[in-house]
Amino acid sequence: MDLVGISRDLAARVDELTFSAPVACVYNPLDYARAGHEAYLRRFGSSRKEVLLLGMNPGPFGMAQTGVPFGDVVTVRDWLGIDEPVGRPISEHPKRRVLGLACPRVEVSGQRLWCWARGRFGIPESFFARFLVVNYCPLLFLEASGRNLTPDKLAATERAPLLEACDGALREVVRTLAPVWVIGVGRFAHLRAESALMGLDVRIGEILHPSPASPAANRGWAEQAEAQLTTLGIPLPERSR
Repeated sequence: MDLVGISRDLAARVDELTFSAPVACVYNPLDYARAGHEAYLRRFGSSRKEVLLLGMNPGPFGMAQTGVPFGDVVTVRDWLGIDEPVGRPISEHPKRRVLGLACPRVEVSGQRLWCWARGRFGIPESFFARFLVVNYCPLLFLEASGRNLTPDKLAATERAPLLEACDGALREVVRTLAPVWVIGVGRFAHLRAESALMGLDVRIGEILHPSPASPAANRGWAEQAEAQLTTLGIPLPERSR
């Protein structure tokens, strides 16, 4: 199965799940932003990869707006060249409207990650020849206040079937792309990769998450992430000029 098929299967599975308070709204960009997400997969995920960078779940101003993991609007439009139409989630929070590529807000985590990729590799084709960025969980969870609720904070009974679906999809992605490395972007993704991929022939590592909520990430995320990749033994090209 290719990545588009895996994505559609995962979308259908998680759409069947229900979540209770404090979850007020659930966004699934694999549904309403499917065009952009699948354009990303078809354009950049159709070949084997050396490194799979694994994020946690969509951010409200990134993948929730564009369908692309860590998908800061400017990067998706201007560097990745993806400008597909984006619909709206079934239940939309008034403080977290989906505006697609018209969203004026910056997804800082995505901006940091993709600006690093652009600065180090130059053109998308050079980066995606070796790397692909995906998210472990496709859903964004919002509380009544509009605050983002990460998957690890869900009630255990609601988290378990979600993790089961996401674990299965991750295994299929790894079987399809046959990466040497799966690198968790942050501790949650690292731990889920260790659990989901047990027994598969793949190395697992971790880099710092670029979230602005992380004091460490605010002290030069790109330099720290590169040092972690180098320590793992993942070579990087000379910086693009």
